[in-house]
Amino acid sequence: MDRTSNRAAGALRLRDVDLPLALAEAHRDRQVGDRLEVTLVVDSDLTSDHERRARVAAVATAAGFEVDRLEPGAPERADGPTPLRLSATARLALPDHVGPDMALLCCGLNPSVHAAEAGVGYVTGSNRFWKAMAAAGLATRDRDPVHLLRRHGIGMTDLVARPTPRADELAAEEYRAGVSRLEGLCDWLRPGALVVVGLAGWRTAVDRRARPGWQRAPLGPSPVYLMPSTSGLNASCSLDDLARHLRTAAAGPP
Repeated sequence: MDRTSNRAAGALRLRDVDLPLALAEAHRDRQVGDRLEVTLVVDSDLTSDHERRARVAAVATAAGFEVDRLEPGAPERADGPTPLRLSATARLALPDHVGPDMALLCCGLNPSVHAAEAGVGYVTGSNRFWKAMAAAGLATRDRDPVHLLRRHGIGMTDLVARPTPRADELAAEEYRAGVSRLEGLCDWLRPGALVVVGLAGWRTAVDRRARPGWQRAPLGPSPVYLMPSTSGLNASCSLDDLARHLRTAAAGPP
């Protein structure tokens, strides 16, 4: 995917379940405001062109792009799939790192501005997420979401995509919309389990009395585990406690 050209390059052919990571990596290679111009030939279980376009647009948005244009192109043969010409602009965002066959999907509340700038969730040294993942035996590289997904089958997303300096700047409506989007993501990619890291968003949007542990209802087909925040400000929860929560979520419900 060419960084500067406004011409559509040769078509990128891939399954729709592989598109999120491909676009996340394209976002990583760009600065805010850079253009993405690409023609996609997407293999999907969706039968409607409208549904396919909607999925590609949603994936591009979750990958940190503002979709400027998404148009059908001419198929290479009459009975072939319809290519989609995507024109988009990189914005300040932390892309989803998700894909097929995820054993676990980790969901934060929302990215910090620093995390969005770095392209890595929980990037600051004061946040213990990556240390807890390593202590739980779930991550073998520090602050590398691509390796985490490809090597360990663990994805990363956020309940709310909008980066903020502080999570308390988010509105309840954003959390509720985030749960709806997250349910759609689980319906599509079907991770073995979903772990929500941080209590506030889930309590605001789903169950104000929710406690850490397995929740009563899944999102889509995925059981939901709720755990405390990994922030260094959450001094009441030790690194060992956080690692235990993550191991329990990865093991699946009893």
